[in-house]
Amino acid sequence: MGSAIAYFLMELGFDGAVLVVERDASYAQSSTALSASGIRQQFSSPLNVKISQFGAAFIKAAPERWGVDLNLRENGYLYLANTAEGADILRENHAMQVGEGADTALMDRADLAEAFPHLRLDDILMGSHGRSNEGWFDGVGLMQGMRTAARTAGVKYINDEVVGVDVAGEQVSGVQLASGRAVTCGVLVNAAGPRAAAIAKMAGIHIPVEPHKRTNFLFDCADPPKGELPLMIDPTGVWCRPEGQHFLTACVPEDDPAVAFDDFEPRHQDFEDIIWPALAARSPNFEAIKITRFWAGHYAYNLLDQNAVVGPHPDVSNFLFANGFSGHGLQQSPAVGRALAECITYGEFRSLDFIPFGYERVLTNSPLLERCVI
Repeated sequence: MGSAIAYFLMELGFDGAVLVVERDASYAQSSTALSASGIRQQFSSPLNVKISQFGAAFIKAAPERWGVDLNLRENGYLYLANTAEGADILRENHAMQVGEGADTALMDRADLAEAFPHLRLDDILMGSHGRSNEGWFDGVGLMQGMRTAARTAGVKYINDEVVGVDVAGEQVSGVQLASGRAVTCGVLVNAAGPRAAAIAKMAGIHIPVEPHKRTNFLFDCADPPKGELPLMIDPTGVWCRPEGQHFLTACVPEDDPAVAFDDFEPRHQDFEDIIWPALAARSPNFEAIKITRFWAGHYAYNLLDQNAVVGPHPDVSNFLFANGFSGHGLQQSPAVGRALAECITYGEFRSLDFIPFGYERVLTNSPLLERCVI
């Protein structure tokens, strides 16, 4: 997210100095590197649809922009609904998505059986499939492309850590770094991912964002299903998609507490207790599978509504938020980077109106909730 903002500041011709402070320049434990790198337009918020539409276009244009193919696999997301309420949500979301130009299609049980014959569908009433601009891509490649371009254009990166934020009056005047260095600034953007609340607290600001752990499992399948398979989201919340000759899967844990910033121990019980039973029930092809790799990463989880907080603080106006993406940060980084670069350069959002994702809804406890089938 920091590199996206820096990149677009340079694209817009911002004439100030830009500094990105990275506490882990290896990115080994970054949410970007540990993410499943998916992108979808199947949201219930029109703004989220537009954000991902721009993200997909940005990813597709990488070969022309940087000479790098980010390998977007447009297999789509496939949401399955097994209740009347879930089917109604898919219908309502589909109507809005199509109105915003998204290429999503509703599928009844017969459609699903024809397209994805490996699935058991006796309990399924409806599916929704993204036919283009949805799928997965090289997330680290996206980050490195923006980072390299930003550095080439003059953005400075340092390997350090913010340990203090100086506020004078109602403005941020600078930050203190772990190295002992003090840096003055005209604008501070909080792009600290799961550590967002810690940075905000240094400025006397509260944001309800916590690190929540998600464990990804790569598995081999004795009898893999055939065809161009989507990222399937089961009504249990378990998702699964192809990954080369293997499959990648994860779930929302039954208990989902905040974790320590340095806790990356995989939750092995998620696979045994939640994922495997759900996958085996959904498809006979997933009855005989073997884990080949696993790792855990962190969501920057917004407790209010699991949606982003983007833009300036209403009082400390040069403290900007790029926080709380709750698992969507990578796919949303191009649009958010552009939006905050516009905010800094022009004093307003110009391409997309991010005001609905502003901090004011935190102050008024007004969640902007997504309607989904799980």
